[in-house]
Amino acid sequence: MDEYRTEILPEPEENIEERKKNRSGCVSFAIDTLETVLLALVLFFAINAVSARVRVDNISMQPTLKAGEFLLLNRLAYRTGEPVVGDIVVFHYPGDPKEDYIKRVIGTPGDQVDIANGKVRVNGQELTEPYIAEAPMYAGTWTVPEDSLFVLGDNRNQSSDSHSWGFVPMKNVVGKALLIYWPPSQMRILSHTQEVQAAP
Repeated sequence: MDEYRTEILPEPEENIEERKKNRSGCVSFAIDTLETVLLALVLFFAINAVSARVRVDNISMQPTLKAGEFLLLNRLAYRTGEPVVGDIVVFHYPGDPKEDYIKRVIGTPGDQVDIANGKVRVNGQELTEPYIAEAPMYAGTWTVPEDSLFVLGDNRNQSSDSHSWGFVPMKNVVGKALLIYWPPSQMRILSHTQEVQAAP
C-alpha cells in the first residue's frame, strides 16, 4: 500500500498581511457607514425639532400662498419670541386638532379687533393690507383673550378663520412660516410685519 504524506505549507507572510488589511478595511468601512447613518439621523431629528415642512392645500391664503406650495416653518419662533400682527402661522384647528390650518395673525392677547365696512382695525388703528384678495364682507368685534390669537386668511371671504369659529390657543400653534421653498419659481422669504402697518 502506498503511503501518502501531505504537508501544509505555511502561508506566505504577504498573504496574511493582505487578509488583515482587507479585514481592517471592511471593519473601517462598516464603522464609517454606521457613523454617517447615525449623524444623518441626529441631523434629521435636530432639524425636525426646530423646523417643519408644510404643504398648502387650499385657497384661504391666496394670493399670498397658493395650493400646492410647500413652506418651511420655524417651530421655535414663539418659544423665544412673541407672535406679532402679520405673522403667518400654522396651527392645529381648535375644532379638530387633527387638522392643521395656516392663517395670518391679526390680533394678539389683549387686542381688540374690529371689522366693518371692509376695513380691519386693531386697537382702533386701521391696517394697511396689500396682500389680501379682497376686503372682508363681514363685520364684528372681538377681544383676544390671554394665550390666544385672532387669525384671518388673506382670501378673506373664502376662509374659515377666527371671524367664524373664534380664537386659536397658543398651545395649538405649530410654528411660524418662514419661506416658500417649492416650487422653485415661487421660492421666497415670507415677510410679515413689514406688510401689516397702521394706515396713515
